[in-house]
Amino acid sequence: MRVGVLVSGSGTILDTFLADGVPVAVVVSDRDCAAIGKARRAGVPAELVRRDRFDRSFDRDAYSAGLALRLQAHDVDLVAMAGFGTILSRPMHDAFPGRILNTHPALLPAFKGWHAVRDALAAGATETGCTVHVAGLEVDTGPILAQARVPVRPDDDEATLHERIKAVERPLYSRTLRAILDGSLPLSAPTSQET
Repeated sequence: MRVGVLVSGSGTILDTFLADGVPVAVVVSDRDCAAIGKARRAGVPAELVRRDRFDRSFDRDAYSAGLALRLQAHDVDLVAMAGFGTILSRPMHDAFPGRILNTHPALLPAFKGWHAVRDALAAGATETGCTVHVAGLEVDTGPILAQARVPVRPDDDEATLHERIKAVERPLYSRTLRAILDGSLPLSAPTSQET
């Protein structure tokens, strides 16, 4: 299986994938970021499919369709979102049904959305963690593939807790992806409500 990795930031998840020998066929970003440079230095093709707008007039369907075409041009079989900052819509899910993975810094279905770590702290949670799942059309939905728990310490703030979650998330995501690639973990397609 050829893996396409979607990035928007520093590329720490990508670093783990590459160190673990995940067969990354291409890295694609929606903005200029450090992860693109990391991919190129590792000899992995890297492309920028720039998001042109960050307001309500952003054409999510057109962007998702263009991104799908770019990944298909690299014969990608499986897509791994690794800190990708753009929510994808139906054209992407239609192109890669049940083959888009995501990671989330909480134990889904709890604390969905962009502020999961902050929300866990605000709720007084004593435990949170991270989830690797097949991405559904709705944000932070889809079959759960793996989870890891992280205790919330009394002195945690959003930054310290998020860093401890990331330390668990990177190897969990890479192990889960490798299990899919070697056939020991079958993918479950999202239900019609999730796609």
